[in-house]
Order: sequence, then structure tokens, then C-alpha cells
Amino acid sequence: MSLFDLTGKIVVITGSSRGIGKASAFECAEHGAKVVISSRKQDACDAVAAEINDKYGDGTAIAVAANISDKAGLQNLVDETRKAFGQIDVLVCNAASNPYYGPQAGITDDQFRKVLDNNIVSNHWLIAMVAPEMCARRSGSIVIVSSIGGLRGTPVIGAYAISKAADMQLARNLAHEFGPDNVRVNCIAPGLIKTDFAQALWEDEKALTRRNATTPLRRIGEPDEIAGAVVYLASQASSFMTGQTLVVDGGVTI
Repeated sequence: MSLFDLTGKIVVITGSSRGIGKASAFECAEHGAKVVISSRKQDACDAVAAEINDKYGDGTAIAVAANISDKAGLQNLVDETRKAFGQIDVLVCNAASNPYYGPQAGITDDQFRKVLDNNIVSNHWLIAMVAPEMCARRSGSIVIVSSIGGLRGTPVIGAYAISKAADMQLARNLAHEFGPDNVRVNCIAPGLIKTDFAQALWEDEKALTRRNATTPLRRIGEPDEIAGAVVYLASQASSFMTGQTLVVDGGVTI
């Protein structure tokens, strides 16, 4: 059996109707998992689930819309997953918000709270809903998609970076709590990835040229390149890894 085999595993991925989340859902299905597609809009979730089922067989994916700011909606996501598949083996907290670009002094209170609520508190909620069953089974992997923004200062995406640093600490704390029950919690810290979410950071050609010039691999990343890290952290391949932040950034932070 491959260390990366996910056959029989049930994987819930938030923000999986596009970008990193969608790529991760396809890769998990490729490695044998059943996947739950979730984002704010049901039709977008349905479309991705249909793509996966067409490629990997009916019943590989289901779609359950949920807004990460809605605690009841997240509980419904968990409940519907259990109803369809019985349990949750892997949780990927990928959905996030970043409504503001600019200096910290310019962000409104509502914008700041939205970033913190959606990028930290929602992860706390969802993990708290899923972790008890994992601990009871003594098996499970929780993956939080953070960012290299949480590893260094920035004058442009400050609130987002603060939230992503907090996600790393959330993973460290929960790794301590859940480790005795063999449940692992890790983060992935992507660099700039070509997604709709990060479009404001890569659509300007001059800015992209500057970014590429300071990146050892001389390019930004693609969603599939983060999906591989998700499969690693979801699988037996990473069975002795917890509380860590896996940086996937083309070498930017070195």
C-alpha cells in the first residue's frame, strides 16, 4: 500500500469550489478518498462534485454549501457529511477571507473582525465539531491552509497575515491537545498561488515580474502544487508530523 493512499478516507474541504480547495479535492479523490465539496454557493459546489464523480465514479463526492461565518452552517456541513459517509477522517480548513489590501491604519473594524472571524474563529468552530470523533477513534488529520503572510511582516495584507499567524498557533496548540489521541494538526503555508482569491497580488504584470525576480524558482505557484501537500498531510506519509507549518512558496521565505 502506498504511503499516500487515501482509500476509504472521508475528506471535508472548505472553500473547495475553486483554487487550492478544488485542486485538493481532485487530488484526494485521485488517491482514493471520498470528498465533501463546500463553499458558500450550492451550485458551485454541485458543479465541482459532478466533475469529480464523472472522473472517479458516482459517490466519490458530495456537495454541501456552508458559509464559514455561519456556525450553524458549519454544523450542517458536519452533519450532512456524517449522514452520507458515516464519519470524517480528514478536515481541510481552506476557506478564508481577505476583504482589505493596504496599511493597517486604513482597515475598518468590520473588515478586521471579518478577517479574524473567518480565518481563525471559523476554523476553531469546525475543528471543535470534528475532532471529538477523531479522538474517539484515535485516528484523524486536520489541515489548516495558512500562508507565508503569517511568517513575515507586510504593509499590504496585515490583518490577513495576523490571522494566518494565529492559524499556525492554533495548529500548535491543538497538536498538543489531540496528539495523545493520535490526531494530527498541521498547517500549510503557501506562497503566492495563481488563484482567484489571490488575483489582486498577481494580475499586475509589473508586480508579478518583481515577485518572480525575488523567488528562487522564478515563478508563482499553481493550486495543484499545494494539493500535493494536502495529500501528504492527509495520508499515512505524514503520520509522525503534527503541530508543524509546511511552507510551499518557491523559496520566497528563505
